[in-house]
Amino acid sequence: MPGMSRMDKRRQEEAKKHETKDKKSDRRQPSDAQPPTSKGVPPKKKPKKKKSWGFWVLIVLVALIALSGVGYAKGYFTAKMDKDNKEFEMTAFKGQKSQNDSVNILLLGSDSRGEDQGRSDSIMIAHYNKKTKQPQIVSIMRDTFVGIPTQDGLEYNKINAAYSYGGPEMVRQTIENNFGIPIQYYAVVNFDSFPKIIDVLAPRGLPITAEKDLEVEGTVIKKGQTNLSGHEALQYARFRKDAEGDFGRVRRQQQVMSAITKQATSPLHAWKLPEMLGAVVGYTQTDVPLSTYLSVGSSYLFSSHKSLEILTVPVEGSWENGYYDYAGSVLEINEEMNKQAIQKFFSK
Repeated sequence: MPGMSRMDKRRQEEAKKHETKDKKSDRRQPSDAQPPTSKGVPPKKKPKKKKSWGFWVLIVLVALIALSGVGYAKGYFTAKMDKDNKEFEMTAFKGQKSQNDSVNILLLGSDSRGEDQGRSDSIMIAHYNKKTKQPQIVSIMRDTFVGIPTQDGLEYNKINAAYSYGGPEMVRQTIENNFGIPIQYYAVVNFDSFPKIIDVLAPRGLPITAEKDLEVEGTVIKKGQTNLSGHEALQYARFRKDAEGDFGRVRRQQQVMSAITKQATSPLHAWKLPEMLGAVVGYTQTDVPLSTYLSVGSSYLFSSHKSLEILTVPVEGSWENGYYDYAGSVLEINEEMNKQAIQKFFSK
């Protein structure tokens, strides 16, 4: 510039240099408006998803099913591998459904020893009403004198002879002809196997209030509250060497059945049910499908657990003693009176 001294020019050049340095320095500094860089900052961890309650319920259900399967298999294969568990050839069973969708199962206890060999020592009809959730049992005394529909025509004899004539199917026909009760399934258990089923359910003994002191084949049972092993429970139910005869025996059979039902439906013993079911299926000859066991069992377990109701046939006032050379002592009955009593009992 004209008129500027050398000193002024030098000062002007120095000022320009400082101005240039300040601009470069400003470019290196981040602006307050710029977002902070993520360089050097650790990334945030995503929270883990918690498993829903439904997942844990599924796990528990799978575990219970697996354990139930193991228990069932244990009971079933233990029974099937038992060398004393003998199966007998059965005739075809032509079961019939009831009209009200209830289930009727013919329960037969077979004694393969002595004078009763080949005959059914105990005859019961197990009835379950799916609507009312009511379990019932009809016990038919084995000396009941009835008409048995044999191939040669109607033959009158003790009802327990029907089993030796034609197995469960002949007993079914006899019951339907005399009492009008349709039966859908059957189950036969030999008295040698019955104690083993009880021992699975009640390894510490079956709680029973014994009616009296008694002795059967060396087994002594004292009157009062006691826990009976499977063998003792069988002997208690078989005893009939007193003044009551078969009437007392049937009553004690019913007492044992009630104790078994109570034990099986107790929540404290629920973990034993799969093994017991396996033992029942393994030790009995039956045509009851597993699905029926499960449906009836679950129906009752998830109900109010109504007590087992029991009816003895012949009913009071419907019979009198009789005797025939070929049959021995029998109970001659009023068939119509007993037929109506059973039908009324099941229709409650």
